[in-house]
Amino acid sequence: MSETITIRLSEKLQQELKTVVRLEKTSKSEIIRDAVTRYLAVKRFKRLRKQVLPFAKRKGLLTDEDVLNGRR
Repeated sequence: MSETITIRLSEKLQQELKTVVRLEKTSKSEIIRDAVTRYLAVKRFKRLRKQVLPFAKRKGLLTDEDVLNGRR
């Protein structure tokens, strides 16, 4: 089920959004859905990262690169 949400944007942001819509031949809704999806993914990643950080430190994995590259 989808829900309609009303948001307020500054004039400048509205103009930038209109420009992107025109250039990318897409819709405002699609751009905003994508932005919200990305925002929530980053928030989820940061929350999970914070939870696993103590375990990673105990294993000697101190950076994201250590984790991604399987370094010890």
